[in-house]
Amino acid sequence: MATLLIVHHTPSPNCQAMFEAVVSGASDPEIEGVRAVRVPALAATASDVLAADGYLLGTPANLGYMSGALKHFFDQVYYPCLDATRGRPFGYYVHGGNDVTGAVRGIESITTGLGWRRAAEAVTVTGVPGKDDIEKCWELGATVAAGLMG
Repeated sequence: MATLLIVHHTPSPNCQAMFEAVVSGASDPEIEGVRAVRVPALAATASDVLAADGYLLGTPANLGYMSGALKHFFDQVYYPCLDATRGRPFGYYVHGGNDVTGAVRGIESITTGLGWRRAAEAVTVTGVPGKDDIEKCWELGATVAAGLMG
């Protein structure tokens, strides 16, 4: 069975709504043979990353960058996972009050360095997520998970 690791920092109701939609899409009953594992960014380890076949990342944009929690995650796993996880698929979502550019740039830079392959378009939302945003989050989760089906 393939494992999809969902690493998230979910400090607000807006981030929570996006996270729940991603998890719902990744856990859709039509997606068989994929186990979605949810781990908060501050608790995720290199072992979690090495044991997974693909990744979904979620963060708020704080002070123009990804959350400190997601940055901490990357700091902890980067070198231990650098060679072993090259080419693995990932996706991500970012929520911000008014700008997510720095957070997106940071995630793209780090995942490029890791050699991960973006498997779906990122979902970026500023302000309160609308119905279309929530649907895009569901599709993000479903797309990345479906890509792991055997």
